[in-house]
Amino acid sequence: MKQVNGMIALLLVAVMLLSACGGTAAKTETTAAPKAETAPATVPATETVVDDQAAADAVAALIDAIYVQQRTDDTDAQCQAAKEAWDALTDEQKELVEGENADPDYFGRDTGDASLDDPRNADGIGEKEILVVSFGTSFNDSRVADIKSIEDAIQEAFPDWSVRRAFTAQIIINHIQARDGEVIDNMEQALERAIANGVKQLVVQPTHLMHGAEYDEMMDAIEAVADKFESVLVAEPLLGEVGSDATVINADKEAVAKAVVADTAADGGFADAAAAAAEGTAFVLMGHGTAHVAKVTYSQMQTQMHQLGYDNVFVGTVEGEPEETSCEAVIEAVKAAGYKNVVLRPLMVVAGDHANNDMAGDEEDSWKSMFAAAGCFDKIDTQISGLGSIEAVQALYVAHTQTALNEG
Repeated sequence: MKQVNGMIALLLVAVMLLSACGGTAAKTETTAAPKAETAPATVPATETVVDDQAAADAVAALIDAIYVQQRTDDTDAQCQAAKEAWDALTDEQKELVEGENADPDYFGRDTGDASLDDPRNADGIGEKEILVVSFGTSFNDSRVADIKSIEDAIQEAFPDWSVRRAFTAQIIINHIQARDGEVIDNMEQALERAIANGVKQLVVQPTHLMHGAEYDEMMDAIEAVADKFESVLVAEPLLGEVGSDATVINADKEAVAKAVVADTAADGGFADAAAAAAEGTAFVLMGHGTAHVAKVTYSQMQTQMHQLGYDNVFVGTVEGEPEETSCEAVIEAVKAAGYKNVVLRPLMVVAGDHANNDMAGDEEDSWKSMFAAAGCFDKIDTQISGLGSIEAVQALYVAHTQTALNEG
């Protein structure tokens, strides 16, 4: 730990020295003592040159150091060091920050007011806790609209229980802590907090979409400490059981399909999906995608859309897994169906980085840009809204929590 702290200190000193002149070359002049009856002799001006790129690189290194999934004893100090070093840069130097994962947006992008969020990391839990577990997002507005809204709905439905939060993405936890000073528990911290507070009955409600890799990691963490509680109940993720193949659907998938399509239509100014179809508009719902066996869930959601008569609704994924959900495949499907207008919307609990960048960003590889580059669509709209902001989806999470309690 001393070695890591020493590295942080050296990088901070480097940034302070490199930024001391405000990012510009400072000129100083000194004058020699005058000789008798002669004009004073002037020593040539000297320059102190500030290396703006070196200052930016030092901050990039500090950001990359906290862009990791593993929390250590040094994480808190590293988060603080990265923010202090960033604040010491000039505006010009901030634009030069570029690392393996670092960029000017890490600290500079405005994602909303973090003070509107509630990290739900208080002690004094009592004996009954509902731990709401999410992947997380560093987009403050989305965290409030999507994750906090689910937590609030669960707390309102179960007033005799203490609702607490855990994120499974340490990278996101570090980002929020460094930028906004908001401290959110990871899975291990949240469970340790519950144990330390004497919680006897623990209910875990994941906000994950499916039984995927994140869900599996969550279960591993729970199983490691399950014997510390009198009872541990785990509720279903949003879309319920995965099922064996693309034809298998369930009540959860039907409820989510109806909710997201209705919300997409309303936000787009349509009475329903049929009205949008009549005007030549397709709804494209972009999920994350996964190599996990649970990826069949996206195919099942497409099956569900067809079963409900939503023939103008197409399901895709950022990762392109399953293959038919890649952006290129979805573009071809929409084009073949003859739709000339497209509404892009995330099929994700949270409208975070993927929704803002991968879907609606201006880069050439974003879905919005790729649909535009196809050259066969008249209009492409985007909706930055997560599933968690829909009241019907919040109610479904509450129902899943209640089912876990009933079956426990």
